[in-house]
Amino acid sequence: MGSEVTKMSLNFVGKKILVAGAGVTGSSVATALSSYGARIVIVDENPNIQSKFPVLSPDAISIKDFSGVVVSPGWKQSHPLLRAAEMADVEILNEIDLAWNIAQEIAPTQKWLALTGTNGKTTTVEMAAAMLQRAGLKALACGNVGNTVIDAVTGKQAFDYLILELSSFQLHWMRQARFVSAAILNLAHDHLDWHGSFEAYCDAKLSLLEHCELAILNSDDSEITNRTRTSQVRTLHFTLKTPAPGELGVVENLLIDRAFVRDPQEASMIAAISDIVPSLPHSVSNALAAAGLALSVGASYSDIQSALIGFNPGRHRIETIATSDGISWVDDSKATNPHAATASILSHVSVIWIAGGLAKGADMNPLVKRTKERIKAVILIGADRELIESAFAKHSPNTPLVKIDVEHVKESVSNDLMEAVVNAAQDLATSGDTVLMAPACASMDQFISYADRGDRFALAVRTLVSGAK
Repeated sequence: MGSEVTKMSLNFVGKKILVAGAGVTGSSVATALSSYGARIVIVDENPNIQSKFPVLSPDAISIKDFSGVVVSPGWKQSHPLLRAAEMADVEILNEIDLAWNIAQEIAPTQKWLALTGTNGKTTTVEMAAAMLQRAGLKALACGNVGNTVIDAVTGKQAFDYLILELSSFQLHWMRQARFVSAAILNLAHDHLDWHGSFEAYCDAKLSLLEHCELAILNSDDSEITNRTRTSQVRTLHFTLKTPAPGELGVVENLLIDRAFVRDPQEASMIAAISDIVPSLPHSVSNALAAAGLALSVGASYSDIQSALIGFNPGRHRIETIATSDGISWVDDSKATNPHAATASILSHVSVIWIAGGLAKGADMNPLVKRTKERIKAVILIGADRELIESAFAKHSPNTPLVKIDVEHVKESVSNDLMEAVVNAAQDLATSGDTVLMAPACASMDQFISYADRGDRFALAVRTLVSGAK
């Protein structure tokens, strides 16, 4: 698959390895490498984190004491510790490549598929895993969702296929892993604070093409099509339009395959749009990408359709919490960037929009400009809410805007902030409206995670609705 890459040495016996980051990935890596005989030290900005391995702060580390450093995805290349490692010629490793090399040793017949994009990644890898499972294969979605890849490889259960959700951070560090097929869903502004520019972000995402035999690309996304015209990898496309020969697409209300058929002049039905819940454009596009991955390893149309019929998106993804007095309350806390929030808002007609948090360097102007006709009012929370407020001042100054200033401490038992948000939404909403939390921002300024944010919203909504009855 692609160019030859030297296999990573797994001889860690007695070697002192520094694991950068004490989170989920770092902990999994530390455990795996310890089983290979490595002496592990973890470095983290919070040295008080509980671990069975020593945890030190960065300023307590002398990088020359280590044979290698394993970097967790969120660590920037500019971090002083990693710069010191480069200067000292200390090998910098990453979890995906480590897992790949371990798999070559202990599970050589295991095959990997991959998927990335700005939005829809988790839903799509879970769809693809469900399709392969329905085909009777031992398949698991992992990586940026569920298990870490190294846990999936070294765990007690053996898998035929791993379907990896890969973030731009993981792809930035990855060098060796190889995939039977890989899909890219979309490219939009996200994590610019980490990558420094949209170009660097796209470069990280598109580096996946250098690691696969077959690329499955969204031809409806202009950033993808413009940036992959000269790619040398074998490519097929998926589209919400009528598919050309060699594509997956949509004809009337059917998902159609013209890529994996024996004769590209022919077409076969994969599934019906009504099999996909919710049957929104981006959900259909995700289903086509997942079907492409599944078809690339021999899944049947009936297996794919059956999996789609039984598939339910995870929580906090356009999840209807309640409907009361003609008002729908919808949790899309997973919409952590403008691209995702735009799709969510456009799925509804009249929206009371709850937004704000950490913008990660994103520009909110295109979002507001495109969705302003659907937004009846906006409720703002979080650290970067002024960016959204400024966008409304420029593109839709007459839209009612409420800022919620209730303070909220992470891990607090109190839900005063979200209760204030929900009460404000109730005052603004009338029958036919959708109160939509699709924040267009990350959550970590005020909440533990997007799931915590969504759970608190749902609790406040249910409290309000039950009290109204």
